[in-house]
Amino acid sequence: MLLVDDLLLAPFTSLLWVFKEIHAAVQREKTGETEAVTRSLSELYMQLETGAITEEKFAAEEKQLLDLLDEIERRNQGGDEEADDESGDESDEGEDDTDDGADASRDEPRH
Repeated sequence: MLLVDDLLLAPFTSLLWVFKEIHAAVQREKTGETEAVTRSLSELYMQLETGAITEEKFAAEEKQLLDLLDEIERRNQGGDEEADDESGDESDEGEDDTDDGADASRDEPRH
């Protein structure tokens, strides 16, 4: 009986394995992206300390890198929730948020 169960569940377990591999690849990519920006920021600080760039250029590039790092962290932590909120806002266009009385019918007895 266990052999039959394994044969019947094989497509689902294979699909689950594929999704786990995709998830692992995405997590590695997110980590790599953050590390690349952090490395660039460290190189920028070294260039400032050695005098290779001016303070103005350093400030501009630092702001860009820090903004990029903040965006990456937002995407990694709460990007899914924000995307859901935005799509929900678009689908509600043209609808009003008034109560249509559906909840009120529960409070009053029916005749």
